[in-house]
Amino acid sequence: MFTDHDLVDLTLTLDERLPTTWPPHVPFLRHIWNWFEDVDDGPHVLRSHCGPYFTEVLLLDEHIGTHFDAPAHFVKEHAHTGSDPITGDMVDVRVFCGAAAVIDVTAVEERGADPGASPFITRSDVEAWEERHRMLRADDIVLFRTGWDRHYTSRNGGRGYAYDVAVLKQSPGWPAPDVDCMRHLLDRGVRCVGTDGPSMGAAHDGGPVHVEGLGGGAVFIEGLAGLGQLPATGAHFQFLPLKISRSSGGPGRAVGWLPAAR
Repeated sequence: MFTDHDLVDLTLTLDERLPTTWPPHVPFLRHIWNWFEDVDDGPHVLRSHCGPYFTEVLLLDEHIGTHFDAPAHFVKEHAHTGSDPITGDMVDVRVFCGAAAVIDVTAVEERGADPGASPFITRSDVEAWEERHRMLRADDIVLFRTGWDRHYTSRNGGRGYAYDVAVLKQSPGWPAPDVDCMRHLLDRGVRCVGTDGPSMGAAHDGGPVHVEGLGGGAVFIEGLAGLGQLPATGAHFQFLPLKISRSSGGPGRAVGWLPAAR
């Protein structure tokens, strides 16, 4: 199916020198558990516990780097049935694959917002995209291209990505959809929404849009990168997360499939 397509990576790299997705949470940590041989000299002591090979122990927040939110992330129980919500391991992987509808909302940042707050992506922004391209469909993966991934850098500790916004409240945050915008996507039948911001929720009030979207049966993919590589329509998107039992989501690898240039 994809032999005549080019593959592009849409995933953030995890590294201790790069920012934590949500500053109050546990940062990315790792430890070399086994090295090829014992090393006692230098800044790091390395041990070969199990033979001549290299492996690490990783400590990960479920919502770090490029990751997804399962309904269980914000929904404690189904409103009508009272049953347990859908956890990460229960999400059908087919939900993460589909036609990419890339909505460029980079101009939303120009509307401005108070320090510590996000400017909102609205239903009108989505409807304007639909007028220019086509009506959204139930099998679409809607991807909001905000351009915020430019802040995911080791310079100054990557504080501009989330820390200066959510903790210090020194600068405005990433564009994020409001509840009405999310409801519009659900009404179109969309069940997977992505963003290159650290969260689908606004920096100043992230809960309502999570409850609306995840409670409506959708999943979110947050912390994407390089969405400018994709056209507004015509590409295919795919995300494959780690399958973690009883999880609220988890990190994974996101890619885009582009028709090869002829």
